Amino acid sequence: MSAPSEPRTTLARPDLADSRLQGLVRAGAFAPPRPMRCRAPVAAVRRGPDLRTVQEDQLLYGELFDVIEEQGGWSWGQARRDGYVGFVASDALGAAAGLPTHRVRALRTYGFERPDKKAPLRGPYGLNALVAGAGRVQDGFLDAGEAGWIFQAHLAPIGLFEADAAAVAERHLGAPYVWGGRDSQGLDCSGLAQQALLACGRACPRDADQQLAFFRRPVARAELGRGDLVFWANHVGMMLDGERMIHATDRYMAVVVERLQDAISEIGAEPVALRRP
Repeated sequence: MSAPSEPRTTLARPDLADSRLQGLVRAGAFAPPRPMRCRAPVAAVRRGPDLRTVQEDQLLYGELFDVIEEQGGWSWGQARRDGYVGFVASDALGAAAGLPTHRVRALRTYGFERPDKKAPLRGPYGLNALVAGAGRVQDGFLDAGEAGWIFQAHLAPIGLFEADAAAVAERHLGAPYVWGGRDSQGLDCSGLAQQALLACGRACPRDADQQLAFFRRPVARAELGRGDLVFWANHVGMMLDGERMIHATDRYMAVVVERLQDAISEIGAEPVALRRP
């Protein structure tokens, strides 16, 4: 549980808070969290209970969301994977039964109603989505229950990770820039870094400033290498080598690769920190 001073990752407000925070925060009432699982391919975590409010984060299929309030079709709670607090449409959530057995290793994939490429589709499910396999494999497809039959080569058993975060990031090249996004169909700078590191089994906070505080190993400019992180105020990119960086940027509204020096010129400022995750 995060420190109560950080509202993005502390499940508390003046009228209601997580019961685990009793004695740490002031609130009119406390409630125990109820774990729910994201059953939509991707679901927005919003600032308020309204489709017009800002998307701050996303849940991927299979991720847990700890709910302490459900009202008017919205659930208020905290994402288990990165700790972000916000509102999620209640119909995107379901019971948290069973444990995931696989994560999606492909950039995105579909589930099928039966193990047949011509069958009706479910999804798409993005990189790092979590599914529970029923133990049945047929014609190269794994039975993933409600998610459908998923091509087995697009999945990795829980605990089997990628080795090169920069290579994972490169697979997102050209993906649209979306504020608060962390799905291959649209993501922001910190979402890209987070997804690349999660695919490698590395814990990673949600926002760039949180990542800067989390990754504390400095690296000299002359020693920058593949997978290192470059931080500006509210922006992060990942190095592909000593000169080139991949990042999701609102200047191009896409994930792009460019020379670090070109990015510095476009941003108009030197990086505030260089870190090795």
